[in-house]
Amino acid sequence: MIREAISRDIDGIWDIFEKVIESGDTYVYDPETPKEDLAKHWFAPSMKIFVAEEEGKIAGTYFIRPNQIALGSHIGNCGYMVHPDARGKSIGRSLCEHSIATGRELGYKGIQFNFVVSTNMAAVYLWQKCGFKIIGTIPGGFKHLTLGYVDAYIMFREL
Repeated sequence: MIREAISRDIDGIWDIFEKVIESGDTYVYDPETPKEDLAKHWFAPSMKIFVAEEEGKIAGTYFIRPNQIALGSHIGNCGYMVHPDARGKSIGRSLCEHSIATGRELGYKGIQFNFVVSTNMAAVYLWQKCGFKIIGTIPGGFKHLTLGYVDAYIMFREL
């Protein structure tokens, strides 16, 4: 079940956020990000936040927001995270499909991912299966904690 997040979901979202960023291989957030910074990273005023529940526990989350202000606000931007214990259950795909439907409802003309780490092949593959295309590459744009500098992709899908 995917639903809009409410205030009591913060601890469950933090549990996912903390586990996903600690490896330093998929998101730009510092692995030492404190919980009090979650509000500015995942709950900014321009974001709508959703959670996927599995057996009463939050298994995944995503945000959707305008990618730019004013004349660029017709393109959405999303970020997704799935709890490591819940991977391989199509939760990421469900979140992405939900965000596409939500983006249409919100009137977005497309969704752009500004920064997909090239070595995160599971994400790249999933986004491509969901209709996103790589439209640009940022050479050495991500400082992977074990691999060093790797490329990041900009991905886009029309709605």
